[in-house]
Amino acid sequence: MSVQKLTVMAMFVAIGTLASHVFWIPAGVAKAFPVQHAINVIAGVTLGPIPAVIVAFAIGLLRNLFGVGSLLAFPGGMIGALLAGYYYRKLKTYGAAAAGEWIGTGVIGAVVAVPIAALFLGSKTGAFFFVLPFLTSSVAGGVIGWVILRLIGKSSYVKLNADQPEKSM
Repeated sequence: MSVQKLTVMAMFVAIGTLASHVFWIPAGVAKAFPVQHAINVIAGVTLGPIPAVIVAFAIGLLRNLFGVGSLLAFPGGMIGALLAGYYYRKLKTYGAAAAGEWIGTGVIGAVVAVPIAALFLGSKTGAFFFVLPFLTSSVAGGVIGWVILRLIGKSSYVKLNADQPEKSM
């Protein structure tokens, strides 16, 4: 892993951690962080699936250590980041990365959050309780990430690290 990639990962972690203190939406036992989802999409495109998962894990860990996150940050953020990077790698569009975030966090992450919430948070709610807030937050963040990528898509860093530029949608 290059110093440049590690530096970008650290910047994403810092932005995601600091933004969680400023902008979040209460969602029952969870907190929704649209900036996290935007970072998942951008990291998935610029860094790839595994580094994006590492970024999501680090942000979730720091948010929990600072008391502004919940354990539910791990399944949603990490699965969303993984699928954002994976879908981008396979389909080569920013929209695919955003869709990966939506599916990974909004659907799969919400379902995985159910046993975690029951075991560690004492919540007896079902998957549908988590799907709406997770999906709302991931759609908002995914759109923000997509817009940012479209705006900076011509930058040298994105060109160097994204395998190919965005196809027309």
